[in-house]
Amino acid sequence: MMRFLLMPLTTLCFIISSISPTAAFSPTHTRHVTTSIPITSSTSLKLGDFFNSFGKETKDNVQAATTSEESEQDDEYYDEDDPIEKIFGVFFGKKEKNPMGMSRFGRERFPEQYPPTVNEWADPVDGDTAEMALLRPFLKNTNLESRGLRLTYDANRDGWDPVKFHGKVDRQGGGIVYGVTRGGIQFGGYNPKGWVGYGEARGSIAAFLFVIGSRNARSSSDPGIKLIKVGGPGLAQMDLPESGPSFSPDALVIPMAANNPRVARSKLGSYYERFPDGTNSLFGKDASVQLKELKVYHGVYEEGEYIPFTDAEPFALY
Repeated sequence: MMRFLLMPLTTLCFIISSISPTAAFSPTHTRHVTTSIPITSSTSLKLGDFFNSFGKETKDNVQAATTSEESEQDDEYYDEDDPIEKIFGVFFGKKEKNPMGMSRFGRERFPEQYPPTVNEWADPVDGDTAEMALLRPFLKNTNLESRGLRLTYDANRDGWDPVKFHGKVDRQGGGIVYGVTRGGIQFGGYNPKGWVGYGEARGSIAAFLFVIGSRNARSSSDPGIKLIKVGGPGLAQMDLPESGPSFSPDALVIPMAANNPRVARSKLGSYYERFPDGTNSLFGKDASVQLKELKVYHGVYEEGEYIPFTDAEPFALY
């Protein structure tokens, strides 16, 4: 017995593997089974096969051949040249479009889980006013790209005051800020997480600032320039109840202080990228300016429709 226990593992494996199935399961002490069971083989092992084997008939586990159209769609999710996919493909088979019945995570379904695009522009939407049409191109790959817009806050109409600002914009979902300086610069920013007025630092990798006009654009055909979040999603928006919109602690801050409610400040580089030429303020050579207009637009939602990001995010990591 001790010799058997001390037998090298490799020798033991060889002995077990050399025993034929007939010998290993000899019917010497059991009754003969006359019913033959067909053995179904598969060319690939999929993760869901293990779970599908319980509580279902064999015929329910075997699917008919897919149509050529479905195969073409599946091919979009598989890169033959990706070495990682090749390795996993050996064990789990070709990557499926909907593994275990679940849709894959992607930019089309969740655009705001990715950085904003800077060289693509959204198409016009029916019903947009002239001002909405000016802002619409910048909403490419956002939750508001094709959704109708509504003006929720207008400082000249509602007041240059942080309390009035939050009274209009809180719990409305993601929104786009639009401002005009006394010098004529049209600028703004997109806040994917919206405002709730709880004093949070709301993070989002999809947030961005923008300036309208070709003077600062990357291409002469662009409607303006977008400056994306840098350094991760954190501190994209400082949602302070005592302040107006604040994109990070310094990139675009409009505090709406009682003694100077129209001032706006900008310092780029720490949280939002600089202009391609290195300019570190949305307002060019000026670090602060006086505003002539300040507005916020939100999406139009049907009654009872879910509006994302309408409450606190104490544990948000994105």
